[in-house]
Amino acid sequence: MKFVIAPDSFKGSLTAKEAAQAIADGLRRVFPTADYALVPMADGGEGTVQALVDATAGRLIEREVTGPLGKPVRAQYGLLGDGRTAVIEMAAASGIQYVDEQTRNPLVTTTYGTGELIRDAAHRGVRQIIIGLGGSATTDGGAGMAQALGIHLLDQAGQELPAGGGALSQLARIDTGDRDPVLDKVKIKLAADVTNPLTGPQGAAAVFGPQKGATPAMVQTLDANLHHLARVVCRDLGVELEKTVGAGAAGGLGFGLLAFANAEMHHGVDLVMACNHLADQLAGADYVFTGEGSLDFQTQFGKAPFGVAQLAGRVVPAAPVLGLAGRLGPGAAKLCDCGFTALFATPTGAKSLQAACASAADDLTTTAENIARLIKATYL
Repeated sequence: MKFVIAPDSFKGSLTAKEAAQAIADGLRRVFPTADYALVPMADGGEGTVQALVDATAGRLIEREVTGPLGKPVRAQYGLLGDGRTAVIEMAAASGIQYVDEQTRNPLVTTTYGTGELIRDAAHRGVRQIIIGLGGSATTDGGAGMAQALGIHLLDQAGQELPAGGGALSQLARIDTGDRDPVLDKVKIKLAADVTNPLTGPQGAAAVFGPQKGATPAMVQTLDANLHHLARVVCRDLGVELEKTVGAGAAGGLGFGLLAFANAEMHHGVDLVMACNHLADQLAGADYVFTGEGSLDFQTQFGKAPFGVAQLAGRVVPAAPVLGLAGRLGPGAAKLCDCGFTALFATPTGAKSLQAACASAADDLTTTAENIARLIKATYL
């Protein structure tokens, strides 16, 4: 018998690798000689780097880069086991965790540190960089990232623009003459779980600006500035990207990477499944286990467990797909109409959120053991 175990992380309690191990521990109590394939999953958001490093026997690389407020921060990215792929979460360098109620200000925060991570990875000889977009403290349209890659964003006097989305109104022209040539040897793929365009009512400033500290007046300024950036990019680089799906991700970093780094937009979970070779691991599976902290109606919109269920349905259509979660939220039952066979909430008894996080591994193991006992009693 073969079990494939491919969960996302259980936020606040377990990494994807730890969750997979906990499920496997429970199954082994009943089926000690079965074949187990543990495949840590992610969807391009938080935990993607760790999941892919764990899945491919890669390693983490730490660098000091420029944080969103211009101060040095320590940030990590992943070099996968093949040595040819790097994975970056933009939040590692430019994330909202580096600002607080007093310092958050998308008029001045920058993605420069993300550009520094991209440049560092590219100079290691990788041929592919996957960038997770999400959790940003910025709304600069990727301007800081572009400057870190050697692209000059100049005002009327020929001076480099200062950091932040507030300065974009001063942009007069773009000079790509010093763009790092090593970028031409690297394919950059963007993992995004939002479809927002750069500007407008659903754009980066209007939708995500307030959570980064933008007042209504600042939202208007940022939206106008991002529109101006898009117009100058169209004029100087010959690409029209303002309304592109996903361009508004991470405060417009999606736009910046499309414009300045020739990146490609992808569903995050698809990129992860390609990197960890999940389709190969699924071959011959009798049962597939997946899950994350919460399963609900949102799971079907690009989340990792849904991606696992869909792929399993194509590769091993006869194998039941079992979803385990710390919480089964509104609309979770509908998942059984689109790829999942059954869903299980893992907490053993009523407990506080803190207690549930502390006991997550034991609860996962216990739930998996009970499922295994049912499998053994019913089907064998």
